[in-house]
Amino acid sequence: MTGRLETRIGGLGLKNPVIAAAAEHMIEAEGVRAAIAAGAGAVVVKSANESAAARDQLQRAEYIALDAAWNPVPWGPDAPPEVTLATRSGLTPQDFDHWLEQNVALDRLARQQDCLLVASLVLADIDAALGLARRIEQAGLRALEFNIGTPYASQAVKGAVSTELSPERVGTLVAAMRGAVSLPLWVKLTGQSERVPELAEAALGAGADAVVMAGRLLGMVPDLDSMAPVLGTSLGIGGYWNLPLTCHWLALSRARLGAEAPLIGINGARDGHDVARMLLAGAHAVGIASPVMLRGPQVLSEALHQLDDYLGSRGLTVAGIIGRAADSRRSFAEMPLRPDNWRNYVTPGSGS
Repeated sequence: MTGRLETRIGGLGLKNPVIAAAAEHMIEAEGVRAAIAAGAGAVVVKSANESAAARDQLQRAEYIALDAAWNPVPWGPDAPPEVTLATRSGLTPQDFDHWLEQNVALDRLARQQDCLLVASLVLADIDAALGLARRIEQAGLRALEFNIGTPYASQAVKGAVSTELSPERVGTLVAAMRGAVSLPLWVKLTGQSERVPELAEAALGAGADAVVMAGRLLGMVPDLDSMAPVLGTSLGIGGYWNLPLTCHWLALSRARLGAEAPLIGINGARDGHDVARMLLAGAHAVGIASPVMLRGPQVLSEALHQLDDYLGSRGLTVAGIIGRAADSRRSFAEMPLRPDNWRNYVTPGSGS
């Protein structure tokens, strides 16, 4: 890979902007090693916390890939590119001591490959989270993702995970975490809010080094045959269709917080072109999780090659495209008048 892929997230430099984000394939060491070998600039291991209920939730987990007609398709690399992934997930099944020991060993490998390994904590109890974060720092890990934006909190056992929707609450939680540890702190936010830029502002104002936006949404898909919800309940959902939403939040957050705001895009990127789209919207790096879990670690290496080809063919760098689409975005009121243009988009016989 070339130097044109280099990026920065706050004070951290990455060899490229592709992050292998946390999901079930990042639970066991083999999956993390595969992501490192695929060339990711950073890897985020599967999240942990102190809650037994959060670990139990993984043992109740189910997963399904749905096509554009909401029909199940086989799980694996042959699934069509336009899929929705719907899941009931949970946190790592490992106890914290084993999780930490494994990640310390994996960090040694990551350092050899110029890759940043990021530990991840999902909030349950704040005092417990602060204690775990201190142990992560004491163990020598180099960065921490503090996930306060899971999609499941309203559906999980009370206190297992969190979906924080209040900027004031986000500020309080992040300030507490910032006071507990000095290592680089990435705060992962929910996409289930119309206030994502305000949440980002609160997190950065309280000491976060970067914000990850935005987590998957909570939804439900009725099955026409059983007339019951697919997989029995509401699910965390994501897919290619979420890319415009993520780019919207990135652009609005950049406009609110400034061009230097360290933003990490997640939810909707499938390949190198999607990574480029999120960079253009204001991300400094982009996480890919579900497509890797669905198709394998080659998604990461293929995304890197596609992104490098895109930039190389235009004589550009990652740093040179960050926010270009966001900065040229205009409001509806600023757009030129197009009298009666709407008539060109009404199919004959449908009206007018």
